[in-house]
Formats: sequence, structure tokens, C-alpha cells
Amino acid sequence: MRRHLIVTAAAIGLALSACQRQAENLVEVTGHLFVFNYRVASATYLLTLKKTGPIPDGSVIIAEFENPQGGAPLVLNQKIYPIDDKIALQSENLHCVRKDRPYSVSVRLVDKDGKVLQQLKTEFRSDLDQTVLPSKPLVVGALYDKNPEVFKPDGSVDFSNTDKCPS
Repeated sequence: MRRHLIVTAAAIGLALSACQRQAENLVEVTGHLFVFNYRVASATYLLTLKKTGPIPDGSVIIAEFENPQGGAPLVLNQKIYPIDDKIALQSENLHCVRKDRPYSVSVRLVDKDGKVLQQLKTEFRSDLDQTVLPSKPLVVGALYDKNPEVFKPDGSVDFSNTDKCPS
């Protein structure tokens, strides 16, 4: 009888610990890349996540992207909506992205009371150097007019990248 109780208690303990592990993984990384937009001369991080469990209402994701220019990380706070199965996190515009250099990103899923529900870390690596982008947008305005700072009235074109980046 005593042996039966011990086996039952152990089985319940294992079942509960398995449920707890599953509950901790509420999101998983499904993709991460740099987005280079030549038209508007911008580069950003794009991180995609998939919900793998129920997320409490009022939760937010806090992503800290390594700043390629150096200094403090770029922080993004984004509210999570119950209807969203996929979550896209896009950073502000970046400068000084280097080819084949690893850039770290840490993500925290936080409930409305500030309790951390899950933490993730991932790494980005670009196959392009940001120097391929012009320093000024190629187009301006809603009609995508040519940018007069790039396409000069005399017919010359200035695609130069003037970012000052640490080596």
C-alpha cells in the first residue's frame, strides 16, 4: 500500500512538472532577419514569434536589440493582443550594420503586473554590410517623388553613404 502511494505521488509530481515546463514556453522564435529598404535608405531588425501557449491579457513583449552603432540597446515595448497568433517585432532604424557580425537580442514576455513570464535570447547576422544603402532616401512623399538631395537638378546623382561608424 505504501509503495503504491509513493509511485502515485511520483507520477503526479512528474505530471505537474511537465505541465509547468510547457506553460513557461508561451512564445518561440520563428524568424529573425535584417530588413534593408533601399527606397527609403533604412535598415531594421525584424524578429517574428509564434504563440505556443495562452498569454495573459495586458502582457507586453520587451525586446532589447544590440545597437550596431554601440551604446545602449534599442528597446521596443509591444503590447500583445489575444487575437495575435504571430508577433512581429521591428526595431527603429539602424546604422552601422556590419556583414557577418553577430548582434544579440533579448526578449522578455511580461504580464500586466511586471512579472516576467518568459525570456528568450537570439542572434542576428547580416549577409550584407549597411554601406550598400544610400544615406538619404531615394524617394520622398506619398507619390514616391525622386529625392532632390540624391537626384540633383544638374543630372548628377549622390548615393554616398555618410554614416560614421565605429570600426
